[in-house]
Formats: sequence, structure tokens, C-alpha cells
Amino acid sequence: MVWSLLYGLTRNTLGVMLLGIRGDAAKNVEILVLRHQLAVRRQVHRPALEPADRVLLAALSRMLPWAR
Repeated sequence: MVWSLLYGLTRNTLGVMLLGIRGDAAKNVEILVLRHQLAVRRQVHRPALEPADRVLLAALSRMLPWAR
């Protein structure tokens, strides 16, 4: 219990610190990826990624600094 709480606090603290370090472009790309992910998951049936969806996500993932 204590370890999971400590882990969660450490993870959230590091996440907040990284937000200040990253540039605006990386933040905008991450927002675009998350919005697209939500749009796909809001489908009633199993999410179906079309080829255009896959190309968009692949191109945006190349722009993320931690995905290289």
C-alpha cells in the first residue's frame, strides 16, 4: 500500500516536471494523438483503424521526443 502510494506520487511529480521541460510542439502533438485516440475509442463497436488512421498515428508518433 505504501509503495504503491509512493510510486504514484513519484510518477505524478515527474510527469508535472516534464510538462515544464517539453516544448510546445511536443505538447501539441501529444494532444492531437490523445484526441484521435479518444475519437477512435468512442465508437460503439470494436475500434476500427483505417489505413489513414494508422498513417496519422505513425507520423505523429515520430514527432514525439520519447518515441525515437
